[in-house]
Amino acid sequence: MTVVMNLGKFLGIPIYLHYTWFLIFTLITAALVTNFPEAYPLWQRIIFGIATSLLLFTSIVAHELAHSLIAIRNGIPVKGITLFIFGGVSQITKEATKPIVEFLIAVVGPLSSLIIAGVFSLAHLFLVRTGDVIVAVLVQWLVFINVMLALFNLIPGFPLDGGRIFRAFLWMRTGDYSKATRIATLAGRGIGFLFILGGIVIMIVLGQWFTGLWLAFIGWFLENAAMTSYRQALLRDALHGFTVRDVMTVDYPSISREITLGQLVRDYILPTGRRCFLVTKDGSLEGVVTLHNVKMIPQERWDSTSVREIMTPTSQLKVIHPEQSAVSLLELMDEGDVNQLPVVEGSKVIGMVARDGLLHFLRVRTELGI
Repeated sequence: MTVVMNLGKFLGIPIYLHYTWFLIFTLITAALVTNFPEAYPLWQRIIFGIATSLLLFTSIVAHELAHSLIAIRNGIPVKGITLFIFGGVSQITKEATKPIVEFLIAVVGPLSSLIIAGVFSLAHLFLVRTGDVIVAVLVQWLVFINVMLALFNLIPGFPLDGGRIFRAFLWMRTGDYSKATRIATLAGRGIGFLFILGGIVIMIVLGQWFTGLWLAFIGWFLENAAMTSYRQALLRDALHGFTVRDVMTVDYPSISREITLGQLVRDYILPTGRRCFLVTKDGSLEGVVTLHNVKMIPQERWDSTSVREIMTPTSQLKVIHPEQSAVSLLELMDEGDVNQLPVVEGSKVIGMVARDGLLHFLRVRTELGI
């Protein structure tokens, strides 16, 4: 099932819509409809509720675009922006190299929300003077929500903007990126647990089940996101000092581009359980074929379709070199949204690195106590 919808590009940045966005869109629209003056007919309140929700999510896109544009300006790639149940997220695939860059990327989001709130506030004053009451109420909601969006994002818990600002501050003070990340992510987990506890208290003491459940749900999301960031920080620390040559495997499956998909499935995929194969000729890399590529072809065509027809050619591949740092592998995998990368020396392929292979490498070292 496709979980995201591509809405196109804005300023060169892809915008995606996650299916959970429709749930929050419906909830916000319903809440707004019930809060508009009842003197207006229901159909009109529904139209204005939908309009307000769309303007709200336009504001969220502007918030995320601000993050993305500052990141791109500082040489940090952005895969896209995804709108989902909790608002939006910029998929920045590389960490900042300086604390001031981290600070600027983080702080521009809340600032943009406050600026948008200011613009809507001026529009509200104008509408009140002209007597357009219902539109003024609509705009007043947008002022309130954008201010709350800015304040929420300034909470000093990673991965919220406030948590990233906090990390930038710690990074400046200590000069240690990894330590700053660990402290900020632990703060994020703590704040997530506080949200969960607050939600439970609201449900039990005040009897406001929807508000309490929603608060606890946000806390659960924050705690999980912070924990994921914490694990990534630990992984980066553990890989520090190692090169691609240290973590690559030379036991990689290599096939000819002339074999059929039927042969690939029968002779390689089923016996080995592997999902990715390098396509080589005389040791030179020609491309990569994955289980996903095979599944795109109807089974009745497997014996008449060659690997050459479906493989991803070298010209479209990201490759790595044996002396690159192991830490840079994670950024390359995230940037390219891949789980395997071929290792090339000169024109020859000499190995492969897989995401699960990195974890296995670290697990073995831990068990050996080295």
